[in-house]
Amino acid sequence: MAYYSAQHYLPHQSPMVMLDTLHDVGEAFAECRVTLGEDGVLAPFLDDQGCLPNWFAVELMAQTIGVWRGWHGLEQAIPPTIGMLLGGRAISCDLPVFPAGSELHICVNLILQDEKIGSFECGISIAGKQVARGRLNTYQPDSEEIKKLTLGNGA
Repeated sequence: MAYYSAQHYLPHQSPMVMLDTLHDVGEAFAECRVTLGEDGVLAPFLDDQGCLPNWFAVELMAQTIGVWRGWHGLEQAIPPTIGMLLGGRAISCDLPVFPAGSELHICVNLILQDEKIGSFECGISIAGKQVARGRLNTYQPDSEEIKKLTLGNGA
């Protein structure tokens, strides 16, 4: 199946979209990809050697969750909305940086979801080898909660 670019499923604008493509998605999983390069979406964040610091792993995982949510929303004619990262557990990365020129495969698998809370097992692989992992917990605020969070209680 062909999908739009990852940006289509996120409420973000460049340069904050940090994924290239939605590769696969289903009821309880998504896989996105991004290639590190001077012309890529991550170019503003690369170091002088073209590498990406490993702490970007959490944002890449969170955006993949956002793409998953956005895809499911668009299936019901609901445009992408802001989601929030509540926290993470057992987040680790085997590398100090993601190497220049590498293609990162970011996978998320839904563990648990209720109306607004979700928990996902996440991983990042390079050339078939997992190099980062963790569990992320998310919150999906409604429009009134978003107003309060962004504008304050006087909204």
